[in-house]
Amino acid sequence: MKTKSILFTIVIITIAMAIGCKSSHKENMKQKLINFIKQHDSLTVKLSKEANLASWNAAISGKDEDYAKSEALSVKLTNVYANPASFATLKAIKESNKIKDKLLSRQLIVLYNAYLSAAVDTAKLNAVIKLQTNIEKKFSNFRTEIKGKKLSDNQIEEILKTSVNSNELKETWMTQKKIGDSVNKDIIKLVKMRNEIAKELGFDNYHNMSLQLSEQDPKEIESLFDELDSLTRGTFADLKNEMDDYFAKRYKISKTDLMPWHYQNRFFQEAPKLYAVDLDKYYAKTNLDKITTDYYKGIGLPIDDMIKNSDLYEKPGKNQHAFCTDIDNEGDVRVLCNIKPNQQWMGTMLHEFGHASYDKFIDRGLPFSLREPAHTFTTEAIAMFFGRLSSNPEWLKTMIGITEAEKVKIAEDCYKTLRLEQMVFSRWAQVVYRFEKAMYANPDQDLNKLWWDLVEKYQMLKKPTDRNAPDWATKIHIAIYPCYYHNYLLGELLASQFSYYVTEKVIKASDLKTQSFTVNPEIGKFFTEKVFIPGKSLYWNDMIEQATGEKLTAKYYAKQFVTK
Repeated sequence: MKTKSILFTIVIITIAMAIGCKSSHKENMKQKLINFIKQHDSLTVKLSKEANLASWNAAISGKDEDYAKSEALSVKLTNVYANPASFATLKAIKESNKIKDKLLSRQLIVLYNAYLSAAVDTAKLNAVIKLQTNIEKKFSNFRTEIKGKKLSDNQIEEILKTSVNSNELKETWMTQKKIGDSVNKDIIKLVKMRNEIAKELGFDNYHNMSLQLSEQDPKEIESLFDELDSLTRGTFADLKNEMDDYFAKRYKISKTDLMPWHYQNRFFQEAPKLYAVDLDKYYAKTNLDKITTDYYKGIGLPIDDMIKNSDLYEKPGKNQHAFCTDIDNEGDVRVLCNIKPNQQWMGTMLHEFGHASYDKFIDRGLPFSLREPAHTFTTEAIAMFFGRLSSNPEWLKTMIGITEAEKVKIAEDCYKTLRLEQMVFSRWAQVVYRFEKAMYANPDQDLNKLWWDLVEKYQMLKKPTDRNAPDWATKIHIAIYPCYYHNYLLGELLASQFSYYVTEKVIKASDLKTQSFTVNPEIGKFFTEKVFIPGKSLYWNDMIEQATGEKLTAKYYAKQFVTK
């Protein structure tokens, strides 16, 4: 008995020591991560603000010195993440599997992915930043020149929308594409540099790396795009035939002679003006920034401070596109636009301040690295939810003041317009996603041919005879915002999911088509509490399920736009 008692005691002590060691190791790893995060924040919080401000100033001015400053700060910030010792520490903590605290675990995942993407030679990362900045500068300063007159992108789009002269349309479309000749070689070089970095980190290519480090499975994304292709192909083909009938009459040519410049924008990424309703006329004498401010205030999401800090109108040298940026993760959120009083820019303002509202209302009590949207496509979903309202007749009645009779008169054409916009954009997104995927898999292939093969297949446009130019390189996203475009389409799916949920559960209505989501603070409250406040503290699909009761699904998008 005594011997057994001694042996039993030894066993108990051994187990206790083992448990104690494990517990101690667990606590050590937890404290190690806490210390790492504190050190990381001390290096990045101030620097990221400086870098974001410099990037903002460069986009506003277009000046070489501003872009140089932006580049230098981007390099400096990137170098923080490229520290081998820091990455080794994070890797050891992650592989220990000792972090059980949910908030710390989430920070570990976010930081690990960020450091992994930069865990290569800093000289290579710096070279990528330098080349990317140079390409962005070329886009910002490019102006299409026709007959000795330099035209902005807004002016180009206006010609493509309004002219009925096929020769003028062709010249405008062709001349605008010249930006591709000045950037295509640099973009291919940039793609190869990105691929080299990705392969050093153990990925097949940069495209796969980008998806995986943003917590997306490339196979799932591919499967989803295949599903959407199947869902939308027939509907789009019918709409395309309807468009071709309309444009053949508009331009007084046969359907077989229709070319890409006949579809009213540079990339056929936006719905042409096909139906009788002219939405632009409702906005012609309005103040878009005031309408935007009033709208968001009415749903309990005040944006006055962000409007004040934004830059909304055209300037020489200014970036001609639109974007939202969170300068400091503390509430300094800004929007860049180049607004004109029309429906497109009304939609863009609602879209960008949807992004801005998401950023502004994230819980500032969260750790710095989690004060971001759950995913890039979840903030796109919010932006799209609101951006769609610019063509909503009930919204126009409430916010612009059109009459009830006018609302009823345009209602059906407004829905058809929105549906057309969704189908056109969906097919365009297929082109960009599949082009980038194939380009990063093999950047040495004939990219000009690849581009037009995809355009013909998914957008059903005819390639101009003997056209062999880098038209793919004229889309700024391919160079500056790589492997991002698929998130726009995922955002549209989620926007429809949100639309159904808000209609049925928040405002308790039945007909989705008639909802304008105006003057109801409960809408802002839902988004703030269920989507904005959690920030990146939740994995994106967990946030979606928590907010809507379901994980991301395409069924609401199909229900809203594909099935009649």
